[in-house]
Amino acid sequence: MADKFTYRGKTLEELKQLDTREFTKYLKTGQRRAALRHFDSIESFVKKCKRLQEEGKAIRTHLRHLVIVPQMVGHIIYVHNGREYVQVKIILEMLGHRLGEFAVTRKKVQHGAPGIGATRSSAALSVK
Repeated sequence: MADKFTYRGKTLEELKQLDTREFTKYLKTGQRRAALRHFDSIESFVKKCKRLQEEGKAIRTHLRHLVIVPQMVGHIIYVHNGREYVQVKIILEMLGHRLGEFAVTRKKVQHGAPGIGATRSSAALSVK
C-alpha cells in the first residue's frame, strides 16, 4: 500500500489550511521569491478558480508565471501556450512549479525526407 502524499512533511489538508505566504516557507528559494513577487496575482487567481468551478465553467488563463499552491490542487486549468489552451489537471506533485511548465510551447520536430541538394547523392538528381 502506498504511503499518503506529503509535501515537506505536511499533508494536503494541512497545506490547504495555510495562507499562501505561510506555504511559501516550504518552497525552494526561486519558487518562494516568485510566489511572493506575484502574491496578489496568485490570491486573485485562486478566488477566480473557486468561483468558476462553482459555476461549472472552465478556468482559462494566460498567466503562465503563477506558482501552483495547495488551493489549486484538483482544479482543471486551461493554460495558453501561445497558440491554444492546453488542459492541465493540477495534482499534488505539481506544488511549487509554475503553470507554464505543463503547457509546452514548442512541438516536437518531425523531420521529413531530405530535400534536393541536401546530400551529395541527391545533387545529381534533376529538379523536375
